[in-house]
Amino acid sequence: MDISLVFQEGDWVLIGVFLTLLVMSVATWALIIAKTAAAWRIRRDNAAFQRRFWDARGDGQALAMAEESASPLAGIARAGIRGLNHYRSRDPRRLGDACSIDEFLVRTIRNALSREQAARQSGLTILASVGSTAPFVGLFGTVWGIYHALMDIAAAGHASMEVVAGPLGEALVATAAGLAAAIPAVLAYNAVNRFNRSLAEEMDGFAHDVHAYLTTGAIVTQRVGGTDMPVPGHVAAEPA
Repeated sequence: MDISLVFQEGDWVLIGVFLTLLVMSVATWALIIAKTAAAWRIRRDNAAFQRRFWDARGDGQALAMAEESASPLAGIARAGIRGLNHYRSRDPRRLGDACSIDEFLVRTIRNALSREQAARQSGLTILASVGSTAPFVGLFGTVWGIYHALMDIAAAGHASMEVVAGPLGEALVATAAGLAAAIPAVLAYNAVNRFNRSLAEEMDGFAHDVHAYLTTGAIVTQRVGGTDMPVPGHVAAEPA
């Protein structure tokens, strides 16, 4: 069926259904492309930043690296180092009475972690809305097309393929269009959620490492064969 015939011969309801599905589909594919590019960029930037960050010689160099990077991990590192500098620059008697440096850094890093996670949620509402509503929009177009087929039968006084082929064809295409818009949106929503969970785990682990380094001046280690070994990929940095 030629879709252009819907816009030439269809009424305003059917045209509205197809335009709505078209907008949903375009929005979905735009988000899929944007999210795929963002995921690739985040993975690349995170890996590059971690290699450079743990090689930094002191807080000043580490902060400079974090300022230059757009990585989500850099945002966590910036918040932690700035929080540490802020704590050190204040009157220790006043700030210390309110909370310890450990508690202050936990709050600062946790807030940064929440901001980075929230930034990754953009677009999910659109994908979820398209995935859940597009089939029903298409179904509405189907019902409307069947209604017109029945009206044409009543007007003609008899049922024949010539009478109902057009309206029924438009109805079936509306159903297909609804599914075509919904399926990519659902798959993309699940894929983005999976990536966000994986990224959240990575950021959470990095946040713990940054907190441990800023409070102790030493990199996180793990017990291997009775010996404390640096976490793979982490290089001990000298405190400022």
